[in-house]
Amino acid sequence: MMPRSAEVYRFLRPVLQRSNVKSSYTRYFSAHVTLASKKLVKESPTGDYEKRVAQLQANASLQDCWPRLPQRLDVARISVNDLRKSSAFLDNGASKLDDKFVVSGRVRSVRTAGSKLVFVDIEQDDHVAQAICNFSHLDKNGVPREQFNAFKRVVRRGDWYTFIGHPHKAQGGEESILATELPQLMSPSLHQIPAQLDDAETRARRPHVDMLVHRQAVQTLRIRSAIERGISTFFDKQGYSKVSTPLLTAGAGGAVARPFETVATEMQDTTLNLRIAPELWLKRLVVGGLGKVYEIGPAFRNEGVDATHNPEFTICESYMPFADLEHLMKMTEDLLSGLHEQLRELGEEHFKHLSDTAINFDAGSTHLFQGPFPRLPFISTIEKEMGKKLPNLGDDNAAQQVLDLFTEMSIQVPAKPTLPRLLDALAGHYIEPLCTYPTFITEHPAVMSPLSKSYTCPTTSQLISARAELFIRGSEYANMYEEENSPFAQREKFVEQLKYREVDGEGDGRAEVDESYLEALEWGLPPTGGWGMGIDRLVMLFTGQKRIGDVLPFGTLRNVVGLAARQT
Repeated sequence: MMPRSAEVYRFLRPVLQRSNVKSSYTRYFSAHVTLASKKLVKESPTGDYEKRVAQLQANASLQDCWPRLPQRLDVARISVNDLRKSSAFLDNGASKLDDKFVVSGRVRSVRTAGSKLVFVDIEQDDHVAQAICNFSHLDKNGVPREQFNAFKRVVRRGDWYTFIGHPHKAQGGEESILATELPQLMSPSLHQIPAQLDDAETRARRPHVDMLVHRQAVQTLRIRSAIERGISTFFDKQGYSKVSTPLLTAGAGGAVARPFETVATEMQDTTLNLRIAPELWLKRLVVGGLGKVYEIGPAFRNEGVDATHNPEFTICESYMPFADLEHLMKMTEDLLSGLHEQLRELGEEHFKHLSDTAINFDAGSTHLFQGPFPRLPFISTIEKEMGKKLPNLGDDNAAQQVLDLFTEMSIQVPAKPTLPRLLDALAGHYIEPLCTYPTFITEHPAVMSPLSKSYTCPTTSQLISARAELFIRGSEYANMYEEENSPFAQREKFVEQLKYREVDGEGDGRAEVDESYLEALEWGLPPTGGWGMGIDRLVMLFTGQKRIGDVLPFGTLRNVVGLAARQT
């Protein structure tokens, strides 16, 4: 079935793409839009689609409602924000007649004062200015009264308009543009923007409408952009090379998780995976001599959807030769402190619609991410909080011994209780609640970190990894470790990783040791510090959002699939 949007708008092609439009095309397009409006009126979120189309048709030809951008060489085009700056220094009631500009924006509100005066608030990139349309001024420039009246009838909230005129400051102090020509409709809204949109289903089905109603959604995405830009700037200044590694691969690699599978037309006999992480690719680049590298991009895990997890997510990973764990933790502290300061400098207007649980950005909040952060050693902290010693985690029956502790301490046993899962559950029960403020969890058992270097802990005599995780408010935000660079030790750890995948039920008989990566290690990976951070969770932290779907432009996988399904 053809998508509804394609069915309707394929008839736009002769109208939009040809300079000489045949009248038959125009008549057919107008008739088809009228028919489409009758078919779709029941689906209109506000019920006024048909009325709005009829209103536009009564005023002008429909194709004239979506014109090309006017080419004006005699006036400069400026943004709403620049208009505000140009008008700010004027006295109330004064105009700058020497300047004439073109400014465009979405109509936020319309007010009339008598029959000859219309005030239109326009918005662009969260900046608002006022357009004053006074027929007494327009009449002097040859604007017919009937055209002015038609503008008054048609203009409404949600429309996109272009105004030409002088910078002006209204008597009330509003930065404005005093129109000298009839405002031009650039794109009408065929639906009335609702004042409220509280229904979760409607918000998920029409995310673009949700953004128009709830400015929090727009500000969240702007802050997300600033965060990604800040992270890139941080690594760029330190001499890292930004790279893009494959999303499709013959092996998931880089983490223990269930991958998505697909098949390429050119290789029907090969099962491909969407990458779980870019880790193994990036380390190959280090082996090849590229030096410090980082990547910000998507990763995929074929697992559940909840408040903090989505099968598709954005991750930043970096790798630096001859960086140890201490360097990585200091780097994390510097990055977060710098991000907090950069966001604070954006200004209060970027955060006024955010949740009360958002990170504080006032002048007294600079201490929130000042290092050094506290550190909690994994095994020692669990033993202290539990009041019992963990068994030797290298024993063959270590999993059963740890499972017995769950029973003894009345702790809920995780599904598929392998040793790594049991240890992770203990951390969630005893350590993570202690991490309200930025805190590093260190010295993880080696069995939990198959890609990191291992050594014997001098305090507990357990085999642990050179690894640290950053937790804030009880959630993980960053993971870092000294990379295993011995091809022999890495092979053993890959084999152990596969064993746990089979026990978890995630093995399918096709999972194998990544021989290609091991071969790359044989060429010499220098001692390397690896670091990763989830971008989505970081945006949740800074914006105070409680669900990962609220920091993604189109929500979680459920929202995306539901949105696509309703277009057919």
